Amino acid sequence: MANLRFYTPSPLALGASVQLSESAAAHATRALRLNVGDDVILFNGDGFNYNCTLTDIKKNSVTAVVNSATAVHNESPLNITLVQAISSGDRMDFTIQKAVELGVKNIQPISSKRSVVKLSAERAEKRTEHWQNIAISACEQSGRAYVPSVLAPTSLEQWLSKNPSANSTRILLNPIGAVRLTEITKPSTEIQLLIGAEGGLSQEEIDLATTHGFQSIVLGPRILRTETAALTAIAAMQLAWGDF
Repeated sequence: MANLRFYTPSPLALGASVQLSESAAAHATRALRLNVGDDVILFNGDGFNYNCTLTDIKKNSVTAVVNSATAVHNESPLNITLVQAISSGDRMDFTIQKAVELGVKNIQPISSKRSVVKLSAERAEKRTEHWQNIAISACEQSGRAYVPSVLAPTSLEQWLSKNPSANSTRILLNPIGAVRLTEITKPSTEIQLLIGAEGGLSQEEIDLATTHGFQSIVLGPRILRTETAALTAIAAMQLAWGDF
């Protein structure tokens, strides 16, 4: 059966009547062909699944009533922030979707010297909204009840200036001066994983990140695409330190 689970930004409480978002309503009625009386799960990012019953279906709206709430305990024990240089085409969408499925807590897109995509302020705002929706969809699919934040794009230099290295473990993929992941002690605080775009990070960016506490690691002898690198590193950390 299809996953009858939908995100809503609305407050949820027992007995509350909730109107599904336009996109969720369209998916519920047109794709899944749900009817009044069918049960669905709603979540709003507070860590609970809300078991609901559809009570009213109109052409452009669907209403549900909340019957019960269940705490969800499937978050990764690793607090990973993915600092991802913006990649082109579907690569960025794919990276965000799969990173959320793997359990990252936050995603910080950054513009880098070798990024193919250069976003204006207006386009950056639209892309951030698009990426956040991808994260929400990944939570709907994977069963997560907390929604990772996709932050507004910024440059690596600006991000580093606003995020001191204290109380975080900082990791980037770079063969020079690298250690293996297994040589790093399991972090007890936030992990910040920095991944370059299609052309990788420039030497200047690597040097800047290193001076701000990033440790280079190597995952193997082969060169990975940007989307492969991010997901491989996250999966490797989950295997070494997390819930795999």
